[in-house]
Amino acid sequence: MSVIVIAFTTLDGFASDPDGSSGTPGGGWAFRHGPESVAGDKFRLGSTLDDGVLLLGRKTWQLFSGLWPHRDDPFSQRMNAVPKLVATSTLADTSAWQNSSVLDGDLVDAVKREARDVVVTGSLSVVHTLMAANLIDEYRLLTFPTVLGSGTRLFPEGTGLAHLECVSAERVGAGTLSRYARENSGR
Repeated sequence: MSVIVIAFTTLDGFASDPDGSSGTPGGGWAFRHGPESVAGDKFRLGSTLDDGVLLLGRKTWQLFSGLWPHRDDPFSQRMNAVPKLVATSTLADTSAWQNSSVLDGDLVDAVKREARDVVVTGSLSVVHTLMAANLIDEYRLLTFPTVLGSGTRLFPEGTGLAHLECVSAERVGAGTLSRYARENSGR
């Protein structure tokens, strides 16, 4: 089992409000580059979605549950079919998006028990919790040529030291997809 974080980031490391749905100043920075920069399997997840599980926080799940069920291209079909766990203490009804369920118990314990690969998308509070517990095996970052100057960072102040290995880097639309894995694969 691996925990893979996928995230849109700015050049200066911010990951908040890439689509502008939160209405923050500067929000929508990733989507200003057009749909080809963000559509489809930009994070090269492939069969990981077929065999793994998607982990989302409540806000990201609510945003996605209003978008993905109405799409039917091949990548959307994978997103709709993958089992989805929602880390929340306030959301009870997950029927708006098929194969969704509320995560049972503590987030860190649930991820440790999970046998499948876990893909975390958006959901910075979830990412930060897993980061603090040293559970993230890989980061797949789509970095856009934008300097935002403020917002929520993917790696917040006080993040512990981590040595990662750059597995790959390639241009994807207006951005750069980079993959970083633990230097030492054992936890």
